[in-house]
Amino acid sequence: MNLKQTDLGVDEVLVESEFQPRVLQVKAKHFNRLRITAISAVFLAAILTYTVKQLHDSSEQKSLENARLMSQLSALRNEVDESSTKLDAITASSDSSNNKALNYIDGIQTKLKKINEYLGKRGLKAVSFKGISAGSGTDKKISNLQLYAKYNSYLERLVTNVAMVPMGYPRISSFTSFFGYRGNPFDFGGGRNEFHPGLDFKGKVGDPVKCTASGKVIFTGKAGGYGNCVRIRHINNVETWYGHLSRINVHEGQSVTVGDVIGKVGSTGRSTGPHLHYEVRRNGKPVNPVQYLTLNQ
Repeated sequence: MNLKQTDLGVDEVLVESEFQPRVLQVKAKHFNRLRITAISAVFLAAILTYTVKQLHDSSEQKSLENARLMSQLSALRNEVDESSTKLDAITASSDSSNNKALNYIDGIQTKLKKINEYLGKRGLKAVSFKGISAGSGTDKKISNLQLYAKYNSYLERLVTNVAMVPMGYPRISSFTSFFGYRGNPFDFGGGRNEFHPGLDFKGKVGDPVKCTASGKVIFTGKAGGYGNCVRIRHINNVETWYGHLSRINVHEGQSVTVGDVIGKVGSTGRSTGPHLHYEVRRNGKPVNPVQYLTLNQ
């Protein structure tokens, strides 16, 4: 088969054209858009960074300002409180309004409530309180503030004394023996007396025994005829003793509050049966506990 020269030329052109690289042409407007986008992104990032920094600085300034304002507010409150206290002190002498009087009475009643709590723990009746006025004559010269201060101080001392002085009953029960001379319970032949330095309260083994005043425990343990004994020291060199206990609930050196359970009724030591022996001693000498059982004696 004869081939034409023109046919061969065409085939060569086609073969060579298959191996030539293709050139991708991008229009200039696309490069311009890309450049604008990049510049815009950098600009926005700069603006965002600046804005964040400004907000952070502003937040710190506000925090410092708030702290300064709070400090000023606290100082102002202190000044107001001081001014109010001074104002009350200045105006109390001339302020006779019902509200002021009620505030005074409320303060007194709060202290009386505390006293009555102490008395209740001792099995004693509550103390009533009648209103007090400035009175007549020279007493009129005493201001309401001075009058209140006097009675407030009196009630404060009364609260302390009621709490620290032994009063009332270590347990609520009948007596089996009183203070003073009595027949010797161990003298079965009769005719011999002995001095009994306290009160004996009827009880069963395990009944709770409560201290009659706040104070400090100075002795716990066996004490001869007292058996298991607890001794507590109070103000004015007054002590209370609790004998014949079946159990001791406190230890030496412990501080106790009126009404605390310090032990249990028993029959240890020189005892004919379960009971509580209770003594009050002043300056080391036993005194009749009966005078400490109520406020009227």
